[in-house]
Amino acid sequence: MTHRDKDKIEYLLTRGVEKIFPSEDFVRSRLLSGEKLTLYMGIDPTGPALHLGHLIPLIKLSQFQDLGHKVILLIGDFTAQIGDPDKTQVRKQLTHKEVLENAKNYKKQASKILAFSGRNKAELRYNSKWLKKIAFPELINLASQMTVQRMLDRDMFRRRMKEGSPIYIHEFMYPLMQGYDSVVLAVDGEVGGNDQTFNMLVGRDLQKKGDEKKEKFIIPMKLLVDSQGNKMGKTTGNMLSLSDSAEEQFKKIMRWEDENILLAFELLTDEDLSVLKKRIEQNENPRDLKLLLAEKILTRLHGEAPALKAKEIWIQEVSLHKQPDKFPEIKNDVDFLTTLQKGTGESKSQLRRLIKEGAVRVNDERVSREDVLLKKNDLVQIGKKKWLKII
Repeated sequence: MTHRDKDKIEYLLTRGVEKIFPSEDFVRSRLLSGEKLTLYMGIDPTGPALHLGHLIPLIKLSQFQDLGHKVILLIGDFTAQIGDPDKTQVRKQLTHKEVLENAKNYKKQASKILAFSGRNKAELRYNSKWLKKIAFPELINLASQMTVQRMLDRDMFRRRMKEGSPIYIHEFMYPLMQGYDSVVLAVDGEVGGNDQTFNMLVGRDLQKKGDEKKEKFIIPMKLLVDSQGNKMGKTTGNMLSLSDSAEEQFKKIMRWEDENILLAFELLTDEDLSVLKKRIEQNENPRDLKLLLAEKILTRLHGEAPALKAKEIWIQEVSLHKQPDKFPEIKNDVDFLTTLQKGTGESKSQLRRLIKEGAVRVNDERVSREDVLLKKNDLVQIGKKKWLKII
């Protein structure tokens, strides 16, 4: 049985959503009809842990599950061996053994958000079950449904063409393989990050051309990005992993840029955004807002008691270091020691000594070398009383 609560449906269709294909009205009418829909989200196991980029669409998928719809978490154990094409160069191909090793804890991590037990339990599937069985004639038929011009609509392919970087045939196959997942699963909808919009649209095209002429809807979610517009993840050093402890997750959230606060609340919590916006406009200390943000996110992932414990530990650690409310601001220099020297007036030899003694911290983590790469909003502590904020 599905629920047709209009307020919950409006919340589902708007909270954190970037765009809906073919339209918001189309999905709304399907949800209000009371029919049980099937939706999925695909994840390629290119690393051992689910992270922030997975968490956001997982939360949206769970909202469909809460309304009584069938949800599928698809592990791309075949597509991960190809690799979703990167903007600059071809990805290193993984073996199936490496992919399965990466994915071994995915269900456990995803169960923090999705229910894999109970009456309306989420289903776990692997796309190697059908993709490794495709015969060559079937593959040719699949490829005949997509043009090179359509593939070049993808921005990363266009960029590589412009830069003269090679595009390999197997990279064109990736969107087709991911799109074919939708055909095999015969889903009504798909949820993913907005960086997966092209791949999800390919699946929509293939379903419309298939025997059932099915009109699949897709919901690309907004992404949490840093001030430079980069996805928060491994390459930018600010990845929030679902395998991290609650204490480590709390610390990472407290290091997020102040500019991210409202968007993070929208994507990762159920808090009233109008109230939060007023608090920001009234110049409330961003640290207090991030404390609430971290508490709410961790409550969702671990429960209330672990979240409050992680919060208490963070507050105790900060009080030990006597972190001030305001910090002297210093522009980042290419060189770590030069930046510290401009902010403190200390000689480089003295700064090296302090680093060696463990008296220099960046975002509350001890620094053991002098080639640290600082970024905007990093907090640097030198000794017990000197603090700098990087701008």
